[in-house]
Amino acid sequence: MQREVGHPGVFRDADAVLAAGAAAVLGELAASLPDVDVRVVAADLSTDNGVDAVAELCASKPLTMLVNNAGVAHYMPIAELSAQQARELVHVKVVAPTMLTRAAVPGMLSRGTGTIINVAGMIAFSGPAPASLMPRRAVYAGTLANIVAMSQTLSAELEGTGVTVQVVCPGVVATEFPTVQGMDLSAVPRMSAQDIVTASLRGLELGEVVAAPGVDDYTLLDTVFKADLAAFGAQSPQLAQRYQIN
Repeated sequence: MQREVGHPGVFRDADAVLAAGAAAVLGELAASLPDVDVRVVAADLSTDNGVDAVAELCASKPLTMLVNNAGVAHYMPIAELSAQQARELVHVKVVAPTMLTRAAVPGMLSRGTGTIINVAGMIAFSGPAPASLMPRRAVYAGTLANIVAMSQTLSAELEGTGVTVQVVCPGVVATEFPTVQGMDLSAVPRMSAQDIVTASLRGLELGEVVAAPGVDDYTLLDTVFKADLAAFGAQSPQLAQRYQIN
């Protein structure tokens, strides 16, 4: 969802702009928000034309908030992933949020305010997991990890500008995604979409760049991030001892 405003308290064009590929679904969502002036834009974010259409809106409208939450259900081992599915997955989860964010940031900077929320998932941190723990989904996990890294780096890049960046990393959420993927998760405890929204907004108040709605002990994430920085800072132009051939 992208929210655009003009002067404080006066909305220009719409209170919210909803962009996705399914026009019917967007229409139903808009109808469920009777007190909100909604503009619906049907755009397939798995295509360059769809991304460009929404990016043009992001660049031309005075957005106060951009939420990149498009998803695609291609959760499978890379050997089973068709070339078209891989292309769609990378386009929706990497190209689209990158290009929409790139389009929105200059305007937000010029106005000195704005919020960008990218939705990833805890699978972004599951790379080290053995096959016995998690099914293989290399491309899917890789796209989410990209979103996390981009959001963290962009947050630092925009520090002090009035533009806030957050990435939300939920676990399993009660949406239609598992059904589309052909997965039966009815027996798996799932968080509601409303809880994810609540966590995101509270996370913004807490100043969290990475919001993890289902993680009680945030020091676990802090440990991961500190380890990342330590490894980054420990690099040397000299070949590490373990790679040297004596």
